[in-house]
Amino acid sequence: MKIAITIGVIIVGAMVFFVYSADDKPNPPLKSTHVAQPKTIRPKKVDLVSNPFVQQAVDEFENFIRTELANKQAPGVAVAIVRDTSIILVKGYGLREVGKPDSVDAQTVFRVGSVSKSITATLAAELVNENIIHWDDPVIKYLPRFKLKSERATQQLKIRHILSHTEGLPYHAFTDMVDRNAPVDTLINYLSTLDLIDEPGKVYSYQNVGFSLIGKVIEAATHKSFEEVLTEKLFLPLGMKNASASLKKIKSNADVAMPHQLILPLTISSAYYSVAPAGGINASAFDLALWLKALLTSNTVLSAGPINEMLQPQVRAVARNLYFWQWKPVRKSYYALGWRIVTFRDDTIAYHGGYVNHYRSEVAINRKKKIAIAVLVNSPGPLADQAIPRFFKIYDQHLDSINRWKPKPLVVNK
Repeated sequence: MKIAITIGVIIVGAMVFFVYSADDKPNPPLKSTHVAQPKTIRPKKVDLVSNPFVQQAVDEFENFIRTELANKQAPGVAVAIVRDTSIILVKGYGLREVGKPDSVDAQTVFRVGSVSKSITATLAAELVNENIIHWDDPVIKYLPRFKLKSERATQQLKIRHILSHTEGLPYHAFTDMVDRNAPVDTLINYLSTLDLIDEPGKVYSYQNVGFSLIGKVIEAATHKSFEEVLTEKLFLPLGMKNASASLKKIKSNADVAMPHQLILPLTISSAYYSVAPAGGINASAFDLALWLKALLTSNTVLSAGPINEMLQPQVRAVARNLYFWQWKPVRKSYYALGWRIVTFRDDTIAYHGGYVNHYRSEVAINRKKKIAIAVLVNSPGPLADQAIPRFFKIYDQHLDSINRWKPKPLVVNK
């Protein structure tokens, strides 16, 4: 029996690694000198949660989450859903750690893995907006000693290329060293030893080390550490109070979900914090809700122009979450700047998944429908894989009713 369980754990772990290491004022008082008549007042802005069909979709999705937890698919989950300018759900479910009573809540911190790339790209977009960096700046403008094996490629390499995995580097180069938390400067120096698979900008080849060059570019451009800039330019302005980018910060937080292999609690490892722009960010569901809301609304912190550019497809790239097909057939998929773009016959979403240290994360934005979702799970497995396609499928089933619904006018007697 023990042998069978061990083999099962090994198989599950191997499958997870294959899929995810590869790669979301009151009205003024009315004055009148005549007899009062009923007056219809249409609110200028409807509270989107008041739409009963939106609530029905959210309730169905919550039932899915609770069912998956009851079936032992994960110890704990946190979810954030944003519609237009409203956070319509931010909530935790299940346990932070098996064997202990503490529940996951909206503020519970998880590691977000490669969703870090989407957050980092958002930071880069803000720096572009502030004219600190530009998408097409050469990397050597900021890192004059950086070298690829080809001098021509070194000269050609742009910020756009490192954020879209089109540096020309081999797929997942030095990931084994990233797993052992090798220093990022060492990893970047080793890039000069690699034979390139093509010129920069030509082909997609997923990279954690190459992507993390953006952290060094940001540090050179601002003369501050990557985490300082991330905090000052993104986390603090958006109110992401529990978000961070270091092992020290997550360990100092009292409300943290622990990683699990099935139902076996594990420890938080140092892996990927050396390449924090690619995989070392920590955040709660509430943090991600604020970030997604800013992306949907292009608020005073994030400007629309750089965000639009960030989400423009740069190169064809296979979408690895096959559960999207349970929602509807995928037509084409691309990589933008820190985001995957998945297209369907009548829809497009910006999406990214993450896996690190047995944490799973998924985020997606549908800008056409103005809906976004983030899911954080403290164990790999089917729940994380299915969550976003399941939510969009449920939401689409209610979409006609959602769009047709109109708030009842308020009738006020003068």
